[in-house]
Amino acid sequence: MNWVLDADIKGFFDTIDHEWLLKFLEHRISDKRILRLIGKWLRAGVSDEGQWSETTVGTPQGAVISPLLGNVFLHYVLDLWIQDWRGRNCRGDVVIVRYADDFVIGFQHRYEAVACLEAIKERMGKFGLELHEGKTRLLEFGRFAASNRAERGLGKPETFDFLGFTHMCDVARSNGWFRIKRISIAKRMRAKLSDIKEKLRRRRHRPLGETGRWLGQVVQGWQNYHAVPLNMVRLQQFRDEIVKMWLAEIRRRSQRSRWTWTRMQRLARKHLPTPRILHPYPNQRFAARLKAGAV
Repeated sequence: MNWVLDADIKGFFDTIDHEWLLKFLEHRISDKRILRLIGKWLRAGVSDEGQWSETTVGTPQGAVISPLLGNVFLHYVLDLWIQDWRGRNCRGDVVIVRYADDFVIGFQHRYEAVACLEAIKERMGKFGLELHEGKTRLLEFGRFAASNRAERGLGKPETFDFLGFTHMCDVARSNGWFRIKRISIAKRMRAKLSDIKEKLRRRRHRPLGETGRWLGQVVQGWQNYHAVPLNMVRLQQFRDEIVKMWLAEIRRRSQRSRWTWTRMQRLARKHLPTPRILHPYPNQRFAARLKAGAV
C-alpha cells in the first residue's frame, strides 16, 4: 500500500435513512412483524427534558441495537459496493478495513485512490450520507513514502488515527526493514487518565487494598487492548501516571503523610501489572492460524 484514504462519515448515526435501512433489512428478514417493530423503534422519537421530538432519520446513539443497524446499513452502502467497484476499476491492490462507521482504505496507486474518493462521495450522497471534509484525507503512506517525499522536498510521512492508535511509518533498527508503528493516541490517553484521576479523588479515603485492586483492573483492561508491538512507551507512561496520581491522593489523606516514592513503588508493584506486549505481530498471528488449521 502506498496511499491511505482516512475517511470519516459526518454524523453517521444521526443521518441514517430509515427507508433505505428497512429495505436493506428486508433482504434477510421476511417477517413483516419484525420489520414493523424496527420501524416503530426508529420513529419512537427522543425525549429531552420532558420535550418529545419526532425522529425521521438516524438511530439513537448509545442504544443497544444502533451498532447492529449501522453495520447493516454500511454493509450494503459501502462493503458490497466497494468490492464490486474494486473489481471493475482497479488494477493495483486495494484493501479496506471498517469498524462501525470508521474505515480506512489502502491503495497501491494514487490515481485509483483519487477516483475511489470521488466515487465514495457520490455513493454516500445517494443514501443521505456525507463524508466529513475536515476529517477525510488522502495521505502517502507505506514502504516508499519516506523516500518519495524526501525526493520531493517534503517532510516525514503523515500519520493517521484509527481505532485508538496513531499509525505511522517506521523502520526497524535491526535490519532497516519498513514496518508500521502503532502507538496509543495521546489525546485519548490523556482523557482516560483524567477520568481515572477524578475517580481516584472520590476514592481517596478508601482502603489502599481496595483501591489497588480497582486500579489493577483498570490498568490491566487498558493494557489488554493497547499492548501491541512498539507501543511499550505508551504502556509505561500510562502506568507511571497512574502511580503518580495514586501517590498524590494518598498524600492528601493526611497532612503528616510519610509516603515516599520508594514506598509507593512497592505498593504499585503489588497491585499494578507490569507493562508488557500482549499481542503478536499480525504476521505471527496469521502464521499461528495457518499452523493450527494445518493440524
